[in-house]
Amino acid sequence: MPIISEKQNNQKQVLTLNELEKRKVVEHNSLITSIAKMDKTPLKMFELAVSCIDTEKPLEDNTVYLSKRDLFAFFKVSDNDKHSRFKEAVEKMQKQAFFKIKEKKEHGFEFENIVPIPYVKWTDYNDEVLIRFSPEIIPYLVNLKKNFTQHALSDIAELNSKYSIILYRWLSMNYNQYEHYSVKGGRRADQVESYRNPSISVKELRIMTDTINEYKDMNNFTKKVLNKPLEEMNAHTSFNVTYEKVKKGRSIDSIIFHITKKPVARNDFYKLEEQDPIYLQDKANKEQAEELLAGKALKSKYTKLLLDNMLLSPYEMTDTSLMAGLQAHVYPLYDELKALRGLNGVKDHLAYVSSKQEAYSKRNIAKYLKKAIEQYLPTVKRQDLS
Repeated sequence: MPIISEKQNNQKQVLTLNELEKRKVVEHNSLITSIAKMDKTPLKMFELAVSCIDTEKPLEDNTVYLSKRDLFAFFKVSDNDKHSRFKEAVEKMQKQAFFKIKEKKEHGFEFENIVPIPYVKWTDYNDEVLIRFSPEIIPYLVNLKKNFTQHALSDIAELNSKYSIILYRWLSMNYNQYEHYSVKGGRRADQVESYRNPSISVKELRIMTDTINEYKDMNNFTKKVLNKPLEEMNAHTSFNVTYEKVKKGRSIDSIIFHITKKPVARNDFYKLEEQDPIYLQDKANKEQAEELLAGKALKSKYTKLLLDNMLLSPYEMTDTSLMAGLQAHVYPLYDELKALRGLNGVKDHLAYVSSKQEAYSKRNIAKYLKKAIEQYLPTVKRQDLS
């Protein structure tokens, strides 16, 4: 994907960007949490333009140059009407696109309404498209030293709804902080975990997705703003995300997301079995350990309780990795609860979890059960102390 930069002699030269898969979008967190007053096409076009900025260098005239050819490829446009559709998309972006930014300052909050791209120029006889950012948006895109988020442009390219893009950016912001503090330290363990299990109130989520006056019915809101976007995100990005609803009284008060990153495929194609016995032995040892754990789980009384409460299906019991995960990470916590409240205490807990479980959570049952018992155990311990 080419961009065009200015040389010292002011001659434009087409430079070749890295492959789409390697392009990154870097934005200030205040931009991530702002209200994006635009639909998916302007938002994706903005993200594409931002990916062409070198955040370590001054941006000449606040301008980047894109290729129409690569814009069409990014948006997967291949029909004969693509030029008029491109023109409509640019005009739509300039008419509707702006960010409402709320940033905490020393004496309170500061509010900004920013039109990010006020000027676009192209011709019908060549491939170049000039995109100029407004001076007001530049501090949120260039020379960022802290409070910024980086995410993959290739992930954004595959998302086809405004809510998918907004949620993806916000979840990336949180997961980036989880990865940062996991390595660098500086946060308590529970704070680090909260970054990959971020919580947001329904009110804040409605503000961020610009749905305060839309989808008033919670079931419709859940379908449009949560379920469909997360299904799309799980299918096309580097994240797997589930969520749970938290009630306050009879109403849904907030949403807790659970983020995991998909494993990157190892480049082991060059390793012939007879040439890499150490790798194969290590793999065999891990598989053997997993099978032993899964075998113990099948015999566990907790597995029967999960079946009784329909938190586990007979089909899922054939998943060795899942059963090993339950035995290694969930059942020891049930042992703790049993020591405090007896087996009936475990039964009561699982009955409650079953009654509150959202269908969408069932995609990652081991993580869901682990989170539930981790949240419940401290409460039990505090009650016993008092």
